Amino acid sequence: MSKVVGIDLGTTNSLVAYMEDGQPQVIPGLSGTSAVPSIVSFDPDGSPDQVVVGEAAKKHLISGSDRTIYSVKRLMGKGIEEVQADLKYLPFQLSGKAQEIIRVHVGEKHYTPPEISAIILSELKQRAEAHLKAPVEQAVITVPAYFNDSQRQATKDAGKIAGLEVLRIVNEPTAASLAYGLQKKKEGRIVVYDLGGGTFDVSILKIRKGIFEVLATNGDTHLGGDDIDQCLMLFLLREIQQQHGRNLMDHPEALQELRLLSEKVKRQLSSEDSAAISLTLAEQKIDYHREITREEFEGLIHNLVERTLTPCRQALEDANLKPEEIDEVILVGGSTRIPLIKNKVSDLFKQTPHSELNPDDVVALGAAIQADILAGSITDMLLLDVTPLSLGMETMGGVVNRFIPRNTTIPTSAKEAFTTFEDGQQSVSIHVVQGERELVKDCRSLAQFNLCGIDPLPAGMPRIEVIFLIDANGILNVSAKDLRSGKAQSIEVKPTYGLSDEETEKMISSSIEHAREDMEERMLIESRNEADTVLRHAAKGLRHGTTLLDPAERKLIEQSMSDLKKAIEGSDHSLIREKLSSLDGATQKLAELLMDQSVQVALKDKKLSDS
Repeated sequence: MSKVVGIDLGTTNSLVAYMEDGQPQVIPGLSGTSAVPSIVSFDPDGSPDQVVVGEAAKKHLISGSDRTIYSVKRLMGKGIEEVQADLKYLPFQLSGKAQEIIRVHVGEKHYTPPEISAIILSELKQRAEAHLKAPVEQAVITVPAYFNDSQRQATKDAGKIAGLEVLRIVNEPTAASLAYGLQKKKEGRIVVYDLGGGTFDVSILKIRKGIFEVLATNGDTHLGGDDIDQCLMLFLLREIQQQHGRNLMDHPEALQELRLLSEKVKRQLSSEDSAAISLTLAEQKIDYHREITREEFEGLIHNLVERTLTPCRQALEDANLKPEEIDEVILVGGSTRIPLIKNKVSDLFKQTPHSELNPDDVVALGAAIQADILAGSITDMLLLDVTPLSLGMETMGGVVNRFIPRNTTIPTSAKEAFTTFEDGQQSVSIHVVQGERELVKDCRSLAQFNLCGIDPLPAGMPRIEVIFLIDANGILNVSAKDLRSGKAQSIEVKPTYGLSDEETEKMISSSIEHAREDMEERMLIESRNEADTVLRHAAKGLRHGTTLLDPAERKLIEQSMSDLKKAIEGSDHSLIREKLSSLDGATQKLAELLMDQSVQVALKDKKLSDS
């Protein structure tokens, strides 16, 4: 009988877990270790027939660095322009055109990040099948809460390539709260601080009667244990250059050796006060030895740790909570073993965080519980996740009409009715955007499509219904329908590239920083749009009501229209609103006369039809 498993597809390590006798268990490999290093190594010509994964691949990091791929999670759903800062540290070759998926070159072959991730997933699948003695065809896979649509879709694609039906993409912090059994609490607020190998996430969850609801989520898609390793590595590189006059940046094998050494020292300093560093490179004639204290190390990484606290404070603000209102804090990710991180988190949230479970296993254990929920074995629990960034569409003048605000619980949907702006218009463009700013130019474009075949009616007459639907995996589907003609069009948002790291980190803070000027510009655009519509209707009314007005009344309307046109040319939305009000007052009698005229015509037509 086929089994459902939970998978933590990590930047540094990946794990697979399942439920046994009501308890989640991580599945070990033949060597007894539970974690599979997220590393894939090919033979020199890049043939997939000779690929090795995990610990076996790790052995090739130095001798075969150009064909050994690691930290592929950081490349998922991204374009080459978004990883430029990382290229000098990667020994393997990447390529790709702007706004297209990255390609990893190995010998004569090239692979996409989902294809490489699929190799890791296949290894986990085989491990699970060997342990459970049953086929494994379905899985729940976890991702950082801050993964955008393209990164989530890339993860689903990787599962499909590996022969797995991905039942759900679950946010890693949400899975962690399940692993700690916090669903047994009747009610409470939980913070999950998740510092993985390549990403940082913080989520604030509310538990009530077995229902998990994510109140807020935030993070940094380019901050993790890898960056801590790199910080120490760069320090050692500078010191080696000062002592030996050699720059190792141009020596990939030496660089890899130094990176692995930095990771080892980081782990040692998490439990000891000092660590010995010894590096001998015969080819470069380098013999480097020194001792580094925990205090020195913490001084080096202090800024990185502080960077994790900013998203924590923002999440608290988004959830409208104070630190003392948090009931539990969970630490997830191997780097949370670092004492400085534990201390900083304790200081911020004013309590000692949970760290009883192995922080490397927590996410996989939670994924196994979620898999059991979806398999129907657990019925007294429900997970409700959120979308991390607002979603909307472009309206007249480049203004964003927000459909789904960030931190909205998913799955969710929203719909709104729109109309045409010009007479006889037969198509509308649906431009889907993501972000927190008021104007389209300051947000991220997700997708665009046209709804054609609209009946050519006067402006304002057609009714176009637009629906945004986000499924449980955070994948967005947008549809548009002309309610009169029945013509419809839809699109599943699957961009081939994701947010740049800078965009992800700055998107929310930028919306706060520019809130006043954004709102001023939005109000100006909306005032101009409304004024254009009113002027068009006023001109039409004057044409039809020429004989109904005396010259003074007509002159007052024309003057009011002229004043409004001049106001539109300026940038004072308050003045436009003032002139709109004046024109409304000037045309009030005309509107009444036209209405009376229409009623009389209708009554006359009715009498004729009756006779």
